[in-house]
Amino acid sequence: MDSSILNNLGFDPVFIILGLVVLVAILAILVIVLIAKTSRLAKKYDRFMRGRDAESLEDVFAQAFDDIHALQAEERATKDALKVVNKVLLKSFHKTGLVKYDAFPGMGGKSSFALALMSQNKSGYILNAVHSRDTCYVYVKEIIKGETDAPLGREEEKAVRIALGLEKPEPWS
Repeated sequence: MDSSILNNLGFDPVFIILGLVVLVAILAILVIVLIAKTSRLAKKYDRFMRGRDAESLEDVFAQAFDDIHALQAEERATKDALKVVNKVLLKSFHKTGLVKYDAFPGMGGKSSFALALMSQNKSGYILNAVHSRDTCYVYVKEIIKGETDAPLGREEEKAVRIALGLEKPEPWS
């Protein structure tokens, strides 16, 4: 009965057997490749887990997450501190200009000076110290965004230009 089914196919049953043998060979090769890949993966896993049990590995991950959270908190604190520093920095004096001069001809020594102190937004003060033989007078003029209410003297204007970088300071002699 079985032989009649094979005879009624219309081709030689050897082709079916050869096809099945080729299919089995291909599947055997695939199984060997998968076994090799699984073995390599098991070795990698073993190296990763060597010396650690599941609890200690969990502790390592928990510690790493705690470290990440601590770093994030430090970053937020650093950002907040930088905001404060930047606010203070905007109000501090960044630009300075100094002009020494002789207020009274014939006295010598250039003991008088005009000092411009300005912040980033061109606000600040001009100090003008006028020295004579007997006295010293100090005048202060306020600068707000590059403008003053009182007129500036020649030396004061030069000190402001030096502070703004519009003019080079004179070398010290």
